[in-house]
Amino acid sequence: MAPLADNVSKLTDRYQTTVPSGVRKQLQLGKGDKIRYCTEASGRVYIEAVRAEEEDPALGAFLDFVEADIMAHPERLRAFDGALHDRLEAMVSDVDVNLDEPLSPENE
Repeated sequence: MAPLADNVSKLTDRYQTTVPSGVRKQLQLGKGDKIRYCTEASGRVYIEAVRAEEEDPALGAFLDFVEADIMAHPERLRAFDGALHDRLEAMVSDVDVNLDEPLSPENE
């Protein structure tokens, strides 16, 4: 697959670089924004914008763990069983949840 753009930047003596303007525009980056460097097993590295709602280190670590486990043991993946869905639905069908409501002290 051919890249949409091919931008180059140079490392300074302190291993710093400037993100090229074409990349900043594509990722809609502004001053002070964060970027994530993602390295694949193949050695390919790419960057992506980190949005404020994405910054959850616990969730990120968990998802990295799940990804590594799936990559290491793809044979463990199973199709989601419709019967399991029905059992779960029956268990929580009468539970009212408001995700915008703050947790009560006993649930924090």
